[in-house]
Amino acid sequence: MKSLLFYACLLALVAASCKSSKKTPFCADSCLKDTVKFTGTHELHPYVYITAKDCHPDSIIWSYAGMGVNRKTGFSYLLGTTIDLAKDKVRSIINDTAYAWLLFNDCKTQRGFQVKLPYNKGQSFSIKSSGINNLDPKFSVDPNMIAYTDRGNIYVEDAMTGKKAMMTFGKALEIDYDEIHDWIDTVNVTPARIWVKVKVDGKWKELNKDITLE
Repeated sequence: MKSLLFYACLLALVAASCKSSKKTPFCADSCLKDTVKFTGTHELHPYVYITAKDCHPDSIIWSYAGMGVNRKTGFSYLLGTTIDLAKDKVRSIINDTAYAWLLFNDCKTQRGFQVKLPYNKGQSFSIKSSGINNLDPKFSVDPNMIAYTDRGNIYVEDAMTGKKAMMTFGKALEIDYDEIHDWIDTVNVTPARIWVKVKVDGKWKELNKDITLE
C-alpha cells in the first residue's frame, strides 16, 4: 500500500511539473470577434480592415476616400490556410494612398506573416510567410521596418521608402517557420544594424552587421 501511495505521489509531482513547464500562450485571446481597423494619416483617410467570422479572420478590405471601390480578399484564400489571430498580434503600416503593410502572427504557431496591399487597383498584393515581426516579444524590429528570412539570410526593408538590406547566416538552414524559435532565438533590427541569435550547425551563434538601406 505504501508503495502504491509513493508512486501515486510521484506521478502527481511529474504531472504538476509538466503542467508548469508549458509555454506561456502567445495570445491571451485567440478568438477574433470584432473587425480590426487601421487608418492612415493622409487626408484621404486610407484604411485597412480585417473582418471576423466564427472566431477567425475572414476578409481583408482596404481603400480610401474617393477611390471608388473597396479592394477585398479572403483571409484564408490569401494565406492558403486558416490561422488564429488576436487584435494585439496584428499591426499595419500605411504609406499614404500608395500601399499598406499588414503584419500579423498566428496565435497557434507564432509564425509571422506580412502582406503588402497596394491601393492601385491594377497592382496585386504580395505576401511573405516568414515574417520576423516585432509582435513577437523576442523580435525587436524598428516599427517602420519589415524583416523576414528565406532560411539562409535575413532581409530588412524600410516600409515607407522600400529601401532594403540583408545579412547572411552563412549557409542555408532547415528552418520550420511554424517553430521559428528553434532556429532564430532573438533579433534586433534598426535602420543601421541587424543582430541575430541563430542556430547554425546545432550551435547558437550571434551574428551582426552594420547596414545601409539602398
